[in-house]
Amino acid sequence: METRRILMRSLAVVVIITSVIWITTAAGPKVKGSCCKKVSTADVTDPIINIKLQRQSLPCVKAVIFETKQGEFCSDPRQPWVQEKVKQFFTKPPTSSISN
Repeated sequence: METRRILMRSLAVVVIITSVIWITTAAGPKVKGSCCKKVSTADVTDPIINIKLQRQSLPCVKAVIFETKQGEFCSDPRQPWVQEKVKQFFTKPPTSSISN
């Protein structure tokens, strides 16, 4: 009985640690300070609220900044998936909350 309890606690700790690591590294670098100093090639999978384009001005690098509920993520503007998400974001039809 005691062995089972210890095993369950250990499993819970492993799950929590794994979750924290996954959440903090899943989308790559977040904006720290006033700009992106490095970019990620990892896909941003959270819904995008806003997009900012950052020009290179050392120490800041050229980046596309995706704003999500999880925060802002610095992405490499040369990646095809980044270009596609930017295109989709700016071409999607406006949504209206007014109903007829």
